[in-house]
Amino acid sequence: MALTPVEIRHLTPPRTTFRGYKTADTDHLLEEIAASFEDVWRERADLADKVEQLETDLVRYRELEVLLRTTLVSAEQASAQTRDQARREAEVILSQAHAEAREVQRRALAENERLEQDSRRLRVQLQEALCAFGEPEQSAGSEPQATVAERTDDTDERSWYGVPDTNAA
Repeated sequence: MALTPVEIRHLTPPRTTFRGYKTADTDHLLEEIAASFEDVWRERADLADKVEQLETDLVRYRELEVLLRTTLVSAEQASAQTRDQARREAEVILSQAHAEAREVQRRALAENERLEQDSRRLRVQLQEALCAFGEPEQSAGSEPQATVAERTDDTDERSWYGVPDTNAA
C-alpha cells in the first residue's frame, strides 16, 4: 500500500498503555520521512513532465529529420536536373553558334565572290572606257597593267578590313 506524504504526516502509530515510543522523536522522524517523500514525489512528477516533453520533442525531431531527408533528396534531384538542363542548353547554344558562324562564313564568301566578280566587271568596263577614249589597246583577255603600287597590293594578302595581313604566309 502506497502512502502519500499527507497520509504519512497524519499517521499516528498505535500506542500502548506504557507509551512504547518517544513521541517527539517519532513525530520528528515521521516529519522527515514525509518531507523526503514529498521531495521524491515532486521530483517524480517533474521527471514525468520532462519525459513527456522529451518524447514530444523526439517526435518533432524525427518528423523534422524525415522532412530534411526528403528536402535533401529533392534538392539533389533538382540539382541534377538543373545540371542536365544547363548542359543541354549549352549544347543547343553551341550548335546554334556553330551554325550561325557557318552561315556568316558562307555569306562572307558569297559576298567576296560577288565583289570579285564586280571588280572584274568594272575592270573590263574601265578597259573598254579607256579604249573608247583612245587609250592604246591591250591584248584581248589581258587585264590592264597595274602600277607598281597596285601590283604590290595585289600580291599582299589582305585581311577582311583591307589592311595587309602580316600573319599570312
